[in-house]
Amino acid sequence: MSTLQIWLAILGMTFVTALTRALFLLGGERTVLPPRVQRMLRYAPAAALAAVVLPDVLATPGGLSFAPSNHEFYATLAGLGWYVWRRSMLGTIVFGMVVFTVLRLAL
Repeated sequence: MSTLQIWLAILGMTFVTALTRALFLLGGERTVLPPRVQRMLRYAPAAALAAVVLPDVLATPGGLSFAPSNHEFYATLAGLGWYVWRRSMLGTIVFGMVVFTVLRLAL
């Protein structure tokens, strides 16, 4: 890839990002999203987080792994369980890291 292509790609991505974000701002208060779209957008952060975290947790050099040696996956499940039970973000992080460390040292 040439330097020109890299700069064109950066400029193109900048333009597309600015345009998609500006569309909501340009409409101002006149723009009202339908209630159904508003309900769907409530799940966007969780969906984005899952899309970023799950491949990183499940991917290994040999492909997707649910094996007991995949400590990250089971620590993530433990952290998720903690969050569902206690609704504490700090507790989720601490509990997930403790489970990860115990699995890493024990197995």
